[in-house]
Amino acid sequence: MSRRAADISGVAPESVLLAGAGRAILLQLANPAVGRGVALHSNFAADPLRRLYGTLSYVYALTNGSPAQQRTVKARVQRAHLPVKGDGSGAQPAFDAADPQLQLWVAATLYDSGMQVHDAVFGPLPPGAAESLYRQYGVLGTALGMPAALWPATRSDFAAYWNARLAELSVDGTVQAVAEELLAATNAPLWVKALMPLARFLTVGLLPPSVRELYGFRWSRRNEVLLGVFFKFAAILVRITPARIRHAPMHYYLKRLG
Repeated sequence: MSRRAADISGVAPESVLLAGAGRAILLQLANPAVGRGVALHSNFAADPLRRLYGTLSYVYALTNGSPAQQRTVKARVQRAHLPVKGDGSGAQPAFDAADPQLQLWVAATLYDSGMQVHDAVFGPLPPGAAESLYRQYGVLGTALGMPAALWPATRSDFAAYWNARLAELSVDGTVQAVAEELLAATNAPLWVKALMPLARFLTVGLLPPSVRELYGFRWSRRNEVLLGVFFKFAAILVRITPARIRHAPMHYYLKRLG
């Protein structure tokens, strides 16, 4: 692991963290306001690479990009979010992509999912280093306009926030259909379709059990063992793979930003 393991610029480039990407997305969708906004205003299930490009460009630019690249991704995301709002007419929840609470939830899912994979592959950081890294992850929300004070002050505060939000999640037929379409990747290139069985396995396995249940996903003890084997293999692989290869996705997306 990088000498900057307790720094977000050393952690975020690790491509193995992409194993938690599906988990983060399904957690975001299970927030009723986010799920409704995505269902009405996004085609990411039909065009997953575009969504992936936007998300990874945002994360990599904020953590390792130049000031110009950071300005570019902030402007792109803010433009994309402008029309994403609804008044909550009928039985549907109101939503607004500029809502700081929703920005907090999205940032929280990215942090928690990244740390789930990081700890499984590299092992937990010492408490002091983990707290430092946690505070830095708040930039994923504040860059969109979320007040810095909204990011829970400590990991203990975050755990309380996280558990409270998990209890409020729900999945209706619309969100479930979006999730299934995303995991099927029907319109994706062949190389993406070839990876989807593994991506689906990791996504379902990394979800909190309560959220897995909301989506109606099946999970067995055998699957749990296989998930552990996967991460043991990944832990070996990252130790023998040069950083330039492990960080290749970050370099690719930053290069595309110019």
